[in-house]
Amino acid sequence: MSLLTEAAGSWHKSTHSSGDGNCVEVAIIPAGVLVRDSKSPAGPVLDFSREEWDAFVAGVADGEFHLS
Repeated sequence: MSLLTEAAGSWHKSTHSSGDGNCVEVAIIPAGVLVRDSKSPAGPVLDFSREEWDAFVAGVADGEFHLS
């Protein structure tokens, strides 16, 4: 089974997403987390392990990715 097949029907966008289509979608699967561009659902998908995703979310919460 492919990752996309495994994630079918389980993609989610943030409630903070605007209606202009510039969003990412996330799918939680048993092996980890998938991320894709909402404008290109058949396009490339980033595949993260649970540990990688948890580290990313912790970095966001800590302000590690602020541009200023």
